Amino acid sequence: MKNQLCSTSSDEDEYDLAGLPGPHCWWRSAERLEECAKLKLDPPNVSGLTPRLRVLRELERLALVASEGLNELRQKLLTYRSGDFWMPTGGVDKDKTDIPPVVTILLVGFSGSGKSSLINLMYCVLGRSGLVPFAQASSGNCSNYTSMFLEEHNVLRSLRSGFCVYDSRGFDYEQISESLEELSTWMNDGVHHNQLCLRSGDYLLRKEELEVLMSRSSSKFIRRRVNCAMVVANVAEIYKAYKAGNYKPLDAIKELYCSPAFKKCIENPILILTHGDMLSTEERIEGRTKICEWLNISETSGVYDIVCLTEYGFIAEDSDPVSAYALTEAVYRALLISDRTHPPKRSILDWTMLILSWLMCFIAAFFAFLAEICSKLANCSGKLKL
Repeated sequence: MKNQLCSTSSDEDEYDLAGLPGPHCWWRSAERLEECAKLKLDPPNVSGLTPRLRVLRELERLALVASEGLNELRQKLLTYRSGDFWMPTGGVDKDKTDIPPVVTILLVGFSGSGKSSLINLMYCVLGRSGLVPFAQASSGNCSNYTSMFLEEHNVLRSLRSGFCVYDSRGFDYEQISESLEELSTWMNDGVHHNQLCLRSGDYLLRKEELEVLMSRSSSKFIRRRVNCAMVVANVAEIYKAYKAGNYKPLDAIKELYCSPAFKKCIENPILILTHGDMLSTEERIEGRTKICEWLNISETSGVYDIVCLTEYGFIAEDSDPVSAYALTEAVYRALLISDRTHPPKRSILDWTMLILSWLMCFIAAFFAFLAEICSKLANCSGKLKL
């Protein structure tokens, strides 16, 4: 049974990587998979491969390292402290770099993309929390309040965790401009736990409901600077819409992924594709390549296909080690990116120049105001004389 599910190659012993059973290796049922198997014997020129072969090659890499690499990578995250992956660049010492006490990873995406389910998967894989759901998905009336807030999650469940992950309210395909403005605010001004996210369509809420929402939100929570972002996309929804001739989800995810708000980061956001298990093998591969082509990014670097938790949860590393490792690697990659983006600390001279510039702007505005008043008084006195 294992060989039937996991391998389509004639040489099953040669192609059975990492001893993983079939359900994790969903791509092994893909057509012409033997082409990917031959790449092991004859290392190719990667740039000459088709997008489909590059995806299959990347999936085989994950399968090869998943069983042994998960614990090693997870241990690096458990011992991680903010700034551990910092590298000397620009001639600025580490003690002169503005490294926050906690690195912040922000999850963004459209409603139903699986952000909250991804958070629960992180708790299972990284925090060893078993079947306990910590983030509530935005499905059903009872979770409407939860989905209106930015929520900070310590996915390691550790008092010494060096990073946190923020779950955000899902965006609307019909209000992409408003969504991008909200994203820009988060990236520029920072985020805090239980930050209320009210939008134009929320005017239908009753006064009592708004009071409950406002009472939960508090500015006393520490505001954190966003260091890295993950864009979560429902590959099944996008692919099915594309095949039906509806390009709106593809255009919307491109506007979100290519938003100028992410330009403060030195690399593109990490792309997480979810709900791929709702597609056939060929559709899942084609959906990934089509989305990456639309975004003009690599199909393999910084892109992860992850099956998220259901509302009941499951222990991912036991039932799907490939997804568990892919998720852990995505978080690890986000921390590597974050520790390369910390700016230098402001010196006393920098603060002095900033204060002086504010002061000069205030003086200039004050004299401009006086000049405007004097001009109006002079005009009035001239009219009286006439």
